[in-house]
Amino acid sequence: MPAPLAISVYSDIVCPWCYVGKRRLEAALALPGSPKDVRMSWRPFELNPDLPVEGIERGVYRARKFGAAASAALDAKMAKTGRELGIAFAFERMSRTPNTRLAHRLIWEAERQGRQNALVERLFAGYFEQGVDIGARHGLESLAAEAGLERSGVDRALDDTESLAAVVDLEREGLRLGVAAVPFFILPGPFAVSGAQSPEFWGRLLAQVAVAPVAL
Repeated sequence: MPAPLAISVYSDIVCPWCYVGKRRLEAALALPGSPKDVRMSWRPFELNPDLPVEGIERGVYRARKFGAAASAALDAKMAKTGRELGIAFAFERMSRTPNTRLAHRLIWEAERQGRQNALVERLFAGYFEQGVDIGARHGLESLAAEAGLERSGVDRALDDTESLAAVVDLEREGLRLGVAAVPFFILPGPFAVSGAQSPEFWGRLLAQVAVAPVAL
């Protein structure tokens, strides 16, 4: 039996294009002829590593980064893109731009529990569609429970230094690989994809991956 197609995804939960990229890849994988046995591994890339632990008011952060008018225009454009993919971006519900270090520690733990994809989905949906503060422990605990994570593992990930060290190591590994922006997808062989590419693009690439020689 052939091994599952392994795809490593570097992303940050506060990146709307990472959510879009996830949906577009999933749409491609649902097409006839696409591989059905896929193992996705989510890897950390913090867009705002220097934010305070408690995060910052989103309006203030966005105004500083883009300007208020440009920020509103970007949100409107992203909302339109989301509707095309079934994502109900609710930027008006998002009061804070969070520090995502704790969320990445929880994603690492979710992989150990075999629930990583489920947790990443809940984090994206919780943050972008429900306005959950994913930088706050109570928000993360609630989403972890919804994703089916075992509570003692959640507590360890949010409290112990093991998860912190693991996330830092994974981030450094990404930098060594040349990851400079997200989403960034690494597939077997010479294949790597930057950005939230279309399902059509993914369909063509997955066909190439399927016939590429396997390195021994």
